[in-house]
Amino acid sequence: MKIALVCSHGGHLTELLYIIDAFKDHTIFFVTYDSETTQNLKNSYLLNWYGWDIKGRIKEILTFLQAFRILINEKPDIIVSDGGGEIAVPFCYVGKLLGVKIIFIETLAKISTPSAAGKFIYPIADLFLVQWKPLLNKYGKKAKYWGSVL
Repeated sequence: MKIALVCSHGGHLTELLYIIDAFKDHTIFFVTYDSETTQNLKNSYLLNWYGWDIKGRIKEILTFLQAFRILINEKPDIIVSDGGGEIAVPFCYVGKLLGVKIIFIETLAKISTPSAAGKFIYPIADLFLVQWKPLLNKYGKKAKYWGSVL
């Protein structure tokens, strides 16, 4: 099975690295941002960080285009993400259009309120995990609590 691990390059990446052993019997690749902390990631696509100050929707369009290119080339079976909405949302939506299964793990930092990424990805997720019980009430019946995953 081929798995794409998609997240931003800070705490979201750190959280996915905590569970990297869960994917040891599978082929994985990362999609994250190019930074000092990601330069040594094996099997990774390091995207440019366009920042928050670009006017209009240019950065979103560029990320959607990159998502199509990478996902069509790699053909993953599953996308696993824990956020960074600016990268997770485009990759999960493009992946869904291409028939890829979507697993979203709400970040540990979100205890009582949903993340922006979680709100957008919840409707299309095949598996949606929260790590705090209070979040079950903020999402719908599709959300699952399996304890602390990360």
